[in-house]
Amino acid sequence: MSRNIQVSELDRQAVEDQSVEIVERKGVGHPDSISDGVAEAVSRALSTLYLDRVGKVLHYNTDETQLVAGRAAPAFDGGEVIEPIYLLIVGRATTEYNGQQLPVDSTALAAAREYLDETIPELDPGTDVIVDVKLGEGSGDLQEVFGEDGTTVPMANDTSFGVGHAPLTETEEIVHTAERKLNTEYVADNPELGSDVKLMGKREGDHITITVAAAMVDAYIADLDAYIDAVEGVREYVTDLAEEITDREVTVDVNTADDYEAGSIYLTVTGTSAEQGDDGSVGRGNRANGLITPNRPMSMEATSGKNPVNHIGKIYNLLSTKIAEAVVDEVDGIRDLQLRLLSQIGQPIDQPHVADTQVVTDDGVALADRTDEIEAIIDRELGDVTEITRQVIDGELSTF
Repeated sequence: MSRNIQVSELDRQAVEDQSVEIVERKGVGHPDSISDGVAEAVSRALSTLYLDRVGKVLHYNTDETQLVAGRAAPAFDGGEVIEPIYLLIVGRATTEYNGQQLPVDSTALAAAREYLDETIPELDPGTDVIVDVKLGEGSGDLQEVFGEDGTTVPMANDTSFGVGHAPLTETEEIVHTAERKLNTEYVADNPELGSDVKLMGKREGDHITITVAAAMVDAYIADLDAYIDAVEGVREYVTDLAEEITDREVTVDVNTADDYEAGSIYLTVTGTSAEQGDDGSVGRGNRANGLITPNRPMSMEATSGKNPVNHIGKIYNLLSTKIAEAVVDEVDGIRDLQLRLLSQIGQPIDQPHVADTQVVTDDGVALADRTDEIEAIIDRELGDVTEITRQVIDGELSTF
């Protein structure tokens, strides 16, 4: 059956060429990202449990996970958590299959604690956070499943859509890369940096300003001078990284709400604002490509925690991004591309109701000369849609 693939010219400038661009990324320690990360870790763990025990992924969703902030008293050389963070894993899961009881709650708890331990090292999962599980009974196995015997093409669970785009602009690349490297490469040598790092990029013309909110861990900060040095270290690192990506003018500001005279600084015990009044929720932060991009169309679906077999809110957001990247990598002359995949409930997910691709080509490149190539790549990737499920379960794709 032929797929409904549409390719047309995008009726706007490429984002890279617009006069103003805004891009945001919430780092892995931000309360919203904690909720996303825990929900997705639990999702992968449940998929693995079901595959190991019954050979197929059963019905579940954990995309309603919520975080309630705690209270802390940070201090130079180390403060303390006064009231722990409360994390509630909410959703549905199948707890019994063909008379076999499945340890859903204990699997979810173990996955959440392991994720927190790996991602936010200064947060003690035993004392600084309470993890609770409220997973209602699911509705049994899905109509079509991903199992050890091979893959079939599932039917869409909903009439919904996903959105992807490529290539990243310079501002998008700076914001995404800087957060990832701050929370991996930089923190390895600078433990004073907490995992709650948020970046906001603004480009006006050829001037890019990156505003960084970086939580500092009090145990590694002896006094105000040490804090100021830590802030300057982050500023220099992000500036150097940005200048490797772009030739545009770059300004980096870090912790702009600080008031040194008043002693008001971004100091934390655990490295996350979740310790002190900042709640979190799945789907309120980064989109499936890891960014918040108001210059582009976005889906409001929460990707993290959704079942990876036939939940369109997850699959089509990840797949549309993958397809957009593949087209840009393989077809010359594309300046900007956005793809919208729309499902129809009960229909095979490799047969979207429409795959709508809109393109800005480089000067001198006619879209008509590229349309056949673009359609062929989209058709190929849609035919391999179940690979998204495998990649998600194996942890190869990030959902936020």
